[in-house]
Amino acid sequence: MKRKKLVSVLLCVTLCVTMLLGCGSNSTDNTGNNENGAAASDSEAAASASTASTDTATQEHVTLKFFTGKIETIDVINEIINDFNASQDHITVEQEYQKDASNIIKIKFAADQAPDIMTTYEKGFLDEGKYMDISDQSQWWDRLTPTMKDLCTDITSGNQYRVCTNMTMAGIFYNKDIFNELGLEVAYTWDDFISNLETIKTNMPDVTPFFIFGNEAWHLGHLIEFLPQGYIKATYGTVAAETAFMNNDKSILNYGAADGAMAVFAQNLLDMQANGLINADVLTATSDNCIQDFANGKAAMFSNGMWCLSSILEANPAMESSIGFAPYPAYMEGSNAVILSAEDSGYCISSETKYKDEVIEFMNFLFRADNQKKYSETLKAPSAFTDVEAAWASATIVDEVSNALSSATNIGFTNSKPAGFSGDDAGRLVQELLAGNYTAAEFAEAFEYNWDEGMK
Repeated sequence: MKRKKLVSVLLCVTLCVTMLLGCGSNSTDNTGNNENGAAASDSEAAASASTASTDTATQEHVTLKFFTGKIETIDVINEIINDFNASQDHITVEQEYQKDASNIIKIKFAADQAPDIMTTYEKGFLDEGKYMDISDQSQWWDRLTPTMKDLCTDITSGNQYRVCTNMTMAGIFYNKDIFNELGLEVAYTWDDFISNLETIKTNMPDVTPFFIFGNEAWHLGHLIEFLPQGYIKATYGTVAAETAFMNNDKSILNYGAADGAMAVFAQNLLDMQANGLINADVLTATSDNCIQDFANGKAAMFSNGMWCLSSILEANPAMESSIGFAPYPAYMEGSNAVILSAEDSGYCISSETKYKDEVIEFMNFLFRADNQKKYSETLKAPSAFTDVEAAWASATIVDEVSNALSSATNIGFTNSKPAGFSGDDAGRLVQELLAGNYTAAEFAEAFEYNWDEGMK
């Protein structure tokens, strides 16, 4: 009898163990079904949901730093950033604007505080490995026009370390009503340009013939980009000029020569100042001062890029039909008038960012066609993306730009500037020139010295 009871107990234990092993092997897959295709129990589904919830809750929240020096895009970029931040809960993007961005970024790099995304770009920083290679981001390049992709391509490596979203033009904005009243024509030579300024000064003494907002170093740096360096780019061509800039080829650059493009540029500027052809407050005037005076008919001409168009129209919407756009006149013997036709709104990713995937996620959002349409129409610049149709300007403005582009040599930005001598640095030298601290020849020598030192 005892033996029968013992056998019964052993049989029960064996049966329980078998049942437990069978239950343990009946696992569920990620669809909520078990491996035999049967629906998981409520308790199993609840456990799976709990695990997923825990994974989401423990996901790291990332803050990305977005650094820019483009004052005219702050508001629209903030709108896009706010939309992105609200669209998900694991990334927060924060925008930082700095007026002196090209120098502030040097400090950030030196302090190992590089922003994750930046709109500043210098060839010298690229050579130091500061930017991430983004050549593999085909979702951007497949949408970009071939010309703009070429302009974003590093001539040394053949890779892309920045991506642009827009095209821009820079030249001389002029008031067509003033020109028509005085019978003036667009000038393609320096002598004709000065003649126009003198006519305006004589006949309209309350109007500034040519407004320069010299309080902002980047603007004065652009005058060097488009005039003396523009002469080099137009004379030798884009690739040869960029190679010369990169290699500091003095036989082409000739910066320090007393009769070179830099010295002639400086003397022209000093002559304009001495003859009252520019605003007397040139060293304190800001871009806002310039826009207001131009929009109100108190300034006849000024140099800038198409990025300022929205500000002009905001100051005076009725002026749209009165805005003219012209090239920079030729000022060296045998040279041509030039106009900037280049990439705009370029973005680089720090090679040191810890959050590449999150940066790409945000930039994919930023580059969406609907966001880029809004951006282009706000910036008043054509989109570089082929799938973005933006009404960036009226037909009148588009015609002005088209005529200017077809009447002059098209040049690009000087991307191969030394890391130690930025466009803002060059602009500060022009401030010193206008303050009376240099002769034209001394300015040319100082520019060459600072360029050489920046190369080091």
